Amino acid sequence: MLRTSWWIGFLMCCAIQLQLAYSALDDSELVIVVLSQPNDYHRKLAEDSTRLLIKEAEALSGMNTKPIIHLSHLDFPHVGDWTIIPLIPILTDLYGSKNHWIIFAEDRTRIKLSKLIQVLNDYNKTEEYVGYSIYDHEPTIIHHYFFNDDNLENFKYPNIAAGFAITTKLLLRLNERLRNSKGKADFSIDPSHELALFIWDEGRGVAMRHDQRFCIENSENCATYPIPFTTCDDPVPNKSIYFAVKTCLKFHGDRVPAIKNTWGKHATLVRFFSDAEDKTIPTIDQRTSNPKDLCLKTTDIIRRAAEEMRELQYVRWLVIVDDDTILSVNRLRELLSCYNHQSVIALGERYGLNVAFSSQGYNYITMGGGLVLSKKLVELLLEPGACTCPEQPQPDDMYLGICLALLGIDITHSSLFHQARPIDYSPDLLKSQPGIVSFHRYMTDVNQIYNEWFKNIDESNQFETIKHLEL
Repeated sequence: MLRTSWWIGFLMCCAIQLQLAYSALDDSELVIVVLSQPNDYHRKLAEDSTRLLIKEAEALSGMNTKPIIHLSHLDFPHVGDWTIIPLIPILTDLYGSKNHWIIFAEDRTRIKLSKLIQVLNDYNKTEEYVGYSIYDHEPTIIHHYFFNDDNLENFKYPNIAAGFAITTKLLLRLNERLRNSKGKADFSIDPSHELALFIWDEGRGVAMRHDQRFCIENSENCATYPIPFTTCDDPVPNKSIYFAVKTCLKFHGDRVPAIKNTWGKHATLVRFFSDAEDKTIPTIDQRTSNPKDLCLKTTDIIRRAAEEMRELQYVRWLVIVDDDTILSVNRLRELLSCYNHQSVIALGERYGLNVAFSSQGYNYITMGGGLVLSKKLVELLLEPGACTCPEQPQPDDMYLGICLALLGIDITHSSLFHQARPIDYSPDLLKSQPGIVSFHRYMTDVNQIYNEWFKNIDESNQFETIKHLEL
């Protein structure tokens, strides 16, 4: 990836600072791992976080504590680095012989170094594990309907946006378990919950300790907190987004009208792709020899959308959603102001297959929360041999993940897309994600969810009135 001279200078500066910190290692030092991404926007968030940490560390030069800061995508590149588990052996090799705290944070997490030191001084250096803990209010599909002793409050996991800390003593124990494990096929959905399960080890391990100074919103007493999403520029034009909705005859009577009565009426360009022709919607007929082959249907959507996008040159983004995806058009427009449509971008909620306990798997964007492709990537996927569906039916989102992996294209994750319903997430997790773009899974009252989460922003006067482009 091309890097500006500024970025090279920034890295050199960081390297000098880290070298100085490394040369002064002692028992009270912090290691901070920022879960970063190579995408320009997310990389800048991580750079800003690092710069602020270095600045405060310099101001605290009279203290013993000096942070070592790692950007995961640069220092520990691994297909599953976002799950944290693959980083355990690497961090053990680097710091396992020291008596350190290891801090994990997102690229949007801000750390007040002096306050964080005060917080950690309140704990001992045994197998500690501390942060802002959250718990499920009911069994949920995104956590495989896990529950502990019929009391979900008994099992807590970290809100990574607030950051969390573990000691190297705990790190050593986790690494030993990894060394003795035979490995397993795994789906990675929610890294915070899955990591907590690994640490808990069915009651043989360590339970998380909650400390409210790891915050989900900034206040005077916070040692850490996530910055809320802010737009990077004016929202992208409404007409620049092509919404492709996957549907079928079975749902023409309920799901399609639900879209048209909620977010669909705020979108300029919406197309409904179905296995049946219906001129009243209207639909784009996608009848195939195998109606269950989602891979063929989605690649067909990409091909047909590309043809129309070439004619409508102002269209810059393709958004593929299910007919039970609920979203905010204007929130998406704001979010896309932070991404370059001329770059190769696949954006959405990232899942992974065989990435936490192996390096042989791949990441993919789960379709229900919405899949966003830049125009440049749409064209790249249509090049001969770039993404050809296998003979046997395949899940479309997973196979597209394989295509992107083979092309060497990084998936860009945003926590503002959601594969499940609002009730499937901890309220404190959603509270730390202002600017949510989408939810998924059909509900009895779609209007209630849309009205609660998205209606106000879609009807805001700051956005221009839209004019629909019909087939």
